[in-house]
Amino acid sequence: MTSILEMRGITKSFPGVNALENVNLVVEQGEIHALVGENGAGKSTLMKVLSGVYPSGDYEGQIFFEGEERHFHSISDSEKCGIVIIHQELALVPLLSIAENIFLGNERAQNGVIDWTETYRRTEDLLKRVSLKESPRTRITHLGLGKQQLVEIAKALSKQVKLLILDEPTSSLNETDSQALLKLLVELKERGISSILISHKLNEISQVADRITVLRDGHTVSTLDCHTSEISEADIVRDMVGRSLTDRFPPRAPKIGEVLFEVKNWTAHHPIHSERKVVDDVSFSVRAGEVVGIAGLMGAGRTELAMSLFGKSYGDKISGEVFLRGQSVDTSSVPKAIANGICYATEDRKTYGLVLDQPIRDNVPLANLNGIANGLVVDNHKEREVAERYRKLMAIKSSGIGQKTVNLSGGNQQKVVLSKWLYAGPDVLILDEPTRGIDVGAKYEIYSIINDLASQGKAIVLISSEMPELLGTCDRIYVMNAGRFVGELPIAEASQEKIMSMILKTGKAA
Repeated sequence: MTSILEMRGITKSFPGVNALENVNLVVEQGEIHALVGENGAGKSTLMKVLSGVYPSGDYEGQIFFEGEERHFHSISDSEKCGIVIIHQELALVPLLSIAENIFLGNERAQNGVIDWTETYRRTEDLLKRVSLKESPRTRITHLGLGKQQLVEIAKALSKQVKLLILDEPTSSLNETDSQALLKLLVELKERGISSILISHKLNEISQVADRITVLRDGHTVSTLDCHTSEISEADIVRDMVGRSLTDRFPPRAPKIGEVLFEVKNWTAHHPIHSERKVVDDVSFSVRAGEVVGIAGLMGAGRTELAMSLFGKSYGDKISGEVFLRGQSVDTSSVPKAIANGICYATEDRKTYGLVLDQPIRDNVPLANLNGIANGLVVDNHKEREVAERYRKLMAIKSSGIGQKTVNLSGGNQQKVVLSKWLYAGPDVLILDEPTRGIDVGAKYEIYSIINDLASQGKAIVLISSEMPELLGTCDRIYVMNAGRFVGELPIAEASQEKIMSMILKTGKAA
């Protein structure tokens, strides 16, 4: 096969950090090439070099595309050649239509006037190519995440894409949408379009990748050919982390006490469509030292439940009772929930969990500013002391507490989020997709932190879309569907098949 892309000897440095050192990557014409590595391995940096975010001259090495050496100074330069990147955080405008989003900045116009007939006709053709049946006039806000990903790919196709780069495309998708996206990648491959797939979901990579390049600590470790030999997930993990990871989940000996946290008859309505219940008469309990999972498909109401419990930060007409150690507690505002020992780590750490432009030092004490204050004034010495303590305790890889959180890897950002809530001193910690977009090595560290918290007698509620994660970390699992709990399983009786059969129920809660 002929190569469409060759990156040779790419080296990129930041102050105090060598992000990439002599990295090589070759992508063949019409292949799906997976790029894997731990958070901080250099995957995103390499793609920013390729797409022109880091312009030519800002790094060492050479880029050859379609046999010619290229010098990209911006994203528009790389897109003109047919290289299109779709980031993990989708870049669509929610209140614009599908057609308006696809041709935003690339409008179909004559004499400065948009030709809407041509725009809608072209959009319909593009939507057919990605098997999306929506009208071109449909607003993005009315689409689920899976369909939004397909719109992003349709947008890439409108730019005559030759090499499509997808950064964690299925991290927020359910199983059905993930499979539809992977199927589309294979179809694009059959049409001669090459893809670079960045993902931490090794089972998905094994499904579709022709070859896999592994990065570790800014170096190319290996390129594995999936057609010439049997590649196991263990092989990929070993190259990613530099050691064999025989167990994905750390061992744990649960010490479960009395009921610590209890919710009774909790109901919440949609904040805009107030006639629609997003949480419907949910009751559950968590014991001291217990990790309780909540399983369900996207849209089941898991995040809505968590956010409505945490200071009623989501929802309308919320009713029900919350008990801590048998006593009714007031969680009607976020400060009251925190004061009563209930904390919530959001699934969207970049938007709601962290102040990305601020350093670790400022983020760690955010949920407990009283702990670092003398009266109304922040004690800078205390602030540094607290941040440094948690940086060491949580093994946050950084240049120091002064490093901005935006420049940390996903796994280390998640550790900062957990540090923030641990410093608030919770009795109950609700973790919403705590390992989303995090590599296997960092996941293991997060699981170890969860185990440690449980061993201290905390009550942990774990919301996850990854059933192996729930099965590997929880003592008990509640199953949620359409805003209701439809089942409960002790871990000894739980399996993916049982959970899925309960998820697909439409009857009354068990």
